[in-house]
Amino acid sequence: MEGSAVLVGATTTPLHTHRRRAGFAGPAWSKVPQVTAVFWIVKILTTGMGETTSDYLAHTLGPIPAVGSAGLLLAAALFVQARTRRYVPVVYWAAVVMVSVFGTMAADVAHVALGVPYAASATAFALVLALVFVLWRRAEGTLAVETVAGGRREVFYWCAVMATFALGTAVGDLTAATLGWGYLPSGLLFAALILVPALARRLSGLSPVLTFWWAYVLTRPLGACFADWAGVSRERGGLDLGTGPVSLVLAVVIVAAVAWLAKGERRVPRASA
Repeated sequence: MEGSAVLVGATTTPLHTHRRRAGFAGPAWSKVPQVTAVFWIVKILTTGMGETTSDYLAHTLGPIPAVGSAGLLLAAALFVQARTRRYVPVVYWAAVVMVSVFGTMAADVAHVALGVPYAASATAFALVLALVFVLWRRAEGTLAVETVAGGRREVFYWCAVMATFALGTAVGDLTAATLGWGYLPSGLLFAALILVPALARRLSGLSPVLTFWWAYVLTRPLGACFADWAGVSRERGGLDLGTGPVSLVLAVVIVAAVAWLAKGERRVPRASA
């Protein structure tokens, strides 16, 4: 992506520089963050928090109240995000956290309540994501996230994000539970796999859009597997720290990171029309 020199970037020129040169102002500013190392770190943290928070709420409140509560909070977060006119770190990452929680619940409910195997749900979510990408590409001509400035593109963007979270959850649980590889080995596997799009981008010149979304999908099982490993019991191959405490620690780190991002965002001068 433009603005990303880390993992899947196409150029080292900051995205906000391109925006200022283009004379963007107000609603013309992208409503998603610049893709940097911090972006990937916070994204992985949100996936871990979504996994453990989903498990904690399901056991504390019960599956149905947990899904209903998460659905309402997700709707509220996306509504606030839609009402903003530019990227606001607190608003954007709050929406991502709720997508993570709800997306985890969607995959888990399909498996636990409906008895859908993780292999089948992973395939289904992959098809849904592919459909979103096809419709988005046909309607807008690009899947580049720096072009997301509201309207129809933002709707496609969040549909894709939700599909990636559900897909990543199913894939992570498939390797860790169904295939019996365990959470830590699965986490290490996805940590290695997420380097593949970076190498593909640098060595073969593969499309930055393709490598971005490729890596984006892999962040979900990566973060979730390590969070599960920390939270689940020793009998399940974990550290038995508890899903509640792990969620709390991840939440504190995410809040600190987003606060730092918000502080940096305020330093960036806004372009005038």
